[in-house]
Amino acid sequence: MPVKIIEGTPSAYRYPLLIKQLLHTPLAIAPEREIVYQGEIRHTYRALRERIGRLANGLAGLGVEPGNTVAMMDWDSHRYLEAFFAVPMMGAILQTVNVRLNAAQILYMLNHAGADVLLVNREFFPLLAPIAERLESVRRFVLIDDERGPLEGPVAFAAEYEALLAAADPVRVFDDFDENAQATVFYTTGTTGLPKGVRFSHRQLVLHTLGLAASVGTAEAGVAMRTNDVYMPLTPMFHVHAWGYPYVATLLGLKQVYPGRYVPGNLLKLIAAERVTYSHCVPSIMQMLLNHPDSASCDLSGWKVLIGGSAMSETLALAALKRGIEVVTGYGMSETCPVVSIAHPGAEDLRRPLGEHARLRCKTGLPLPLVELRVVTPEMADVPHDETATGEIVLRAPWLTQDYLHAPQASEKLWADGYLHTQDIGHIDARGFVKITDRIKDVIKTAGEWISSLQLEDILNSHEAVQESAVIGLPDEKWGERPVALVVLKPSHMGKVSEHDIRAYAVRLIDVTHVSRHGILLQVRFVDELAKTSLGKLNKRAMREAALGQAS
Repeated sequence: MPVKIIEGTPSAYRYPLLIKQLLHTPLAIAPEREIVYQGEIRHTYRALRERIGRLANGLAGLGVEPGNTVAMMDWDSHRYLEAFFAVPMMGAILQTVNVRLNAAQILYMLNHAGADVLLVNREFFPLLAPIAERLESVRRFVLIDDERGPLEGPVAFAAEYEALLAAADPVRVFDDFDENAQATVFYTTGTTGLPKGVRFSHRQLVLHTLGLAASVGTAEAGVAMRTNDVYMPLTPMFHVHAWGYPYVATLLGLKQVYPGRYVPGNLLKLIAAERVTYSHCVPSIMQMLLNHPDSASCDLSGWKVLIGGSAMSETLALAALKRGIEVVTGYGMSETCPVVSIAHPGAEDLRRPLGEHARLRCKTGLPLPLVELRVVTPEMADVPHDETATGEIVLRAPWLTQDYLHAPQASEKLWADGYLHTQDIGHIDARGFVKITDRIKDVIKTAGEWISSLQLEDILNSHEAVQESAVIGLPDEKWGERPVALVVLKPSHMGKVSEHDIRAYAVRLIDVTHVSRHGILLQVRFVDELAKTSLGKLNKRAMREAALGQAS
């Protein structure tokens, strides 16, 4: 017997899951709550809705139609939040451009996405100038400029952002359309091959917003989000929609603070002045803020921070917890919109010794509602949930990207066997907490046995002299590969410890932990800094290439 479909009365409103629907609640419950830029510009949610209407009408006046792509190059700002809504709500596609990449990469991404209009901050003219004449599809440019200077630059500007809004009508009725319409596109910044275009629909973004809100809104502790929180992103808005949090913060009507360029001293001042209580960032940003000279005089207690992008070490977690910062790990990828799991501690976990729940917070976490997360063998069989058996993490959720833009072969590889393949290796414990132990490409094979680089890094980072470390595998005639640790010392310990001291410390801990016994083959090299991607993640490919180049 076939399933029964509810047809409904013809007059019933079908309520498509469109981004515009996220504005109903804040306008109803918090219309006067503030959205702040750099501590100087303040708008209410009521003004946000008007500015969204003005931006959409202004862009329409420049010829933007449904299906067109509007690209944006700006720091984290109230303008970006407005574009997060206005562009998709008019049926166009928002392209968030990674301004930390070089001009050639940005040229490739704009051309590949077929951007029609480019909104660009004056500070990025050095990136725009060398590529302006090679942009294949961009036909209009809009200047973003905090100083409201003249329309001068490497291109002919059709308008300045604030002037465009001032001249436009604030009233706009946003029509309904198919919830599967594309809303956004951005590009991965992987360490291999050309960047890949990742895109999401209105339906996916709305469901991710609801899933993330349900996860943080029901958490007992950790990064629980409440309507009286003050939100400030420390993950760029060009990176996977700032992990989807601006949509969640808007849905819940939170006060929002946008810092512009990430300058550590300014960030600490904003946290104090605006009483920021909720953020998210990569580990290197948290480390940078904790080590900043102004940090000691800044009260960070009660600040809740989701850490993602790369593994959070127990050392960093403990340092933050001792300052009263609630840190937990979140997990996801560009392709997953991104958040699919969070390591929420329970109330009972907080009664345990600090070291125990610090370890829990460093796990990859529990899946969000609607997420099916499995750890599987190469044959797609589930591994035991015994915190020992490892496999690849594969996913299903209603907000995972369905394909890469113009890349069918890569899309099929991503979705082999009907599950999204993360390329992350991990295990699951009896409580259901996932722990990533390595990336497939970063696992080190020594004497036929796999060694986890992340486990070795956890050991190294626990040494009081180590600021950060990265373990890579380098070719070895006898062992196949040998683990090599690149270690950055804390300034206060330089010249006081040797590479031999750090290695001896690591070997002692390897002997009493679950790390492969071949971990004792570890070599240690001191370096001034570690290669990182534009998003602050460790770039182990670049490290391996540099190390091999030095050896040749």
